[in-house]
Amino acid sequence: MTVSLAEEYARGRMYFELKDYIGAARILAPVVAAEPGNVATRLLLARAYYHSAQLGRAEVELRAVVERAPTEEYAHLLLGRTLQRANRHAEAETYLRLHAAMTG
Repeated sequence: MTVSLAEEYARGRMYFELKDYIGAARILAPVVAAEPGNVATRLLLARAYYHSAQLGRAEVELRAVVERAPTEEYAHLLLGRTLQRANRHAEAETYLRLHAAMTG
């Protein structure tokens, strides 16, 4: 029986909602690899990485989201927070300001 990407996404989302962020990332990473242009899946993967303190991986995914969907305001916010957690406050300010400008 072959599991579809949509089923894997749903399973990854379930793990995320159960706060098993490492499990969610493990499930979602292959989905993103199979569909790299899917911004929603990539953003959920980035969130899973962020919440499991995999900041380097979160940054990579969030930069990809911002590149593909520059108006995705949550990606700017989370990228700013990721950079803050990594003690890169000057870099974080750019993304936090962009988020503030987008959301008012």
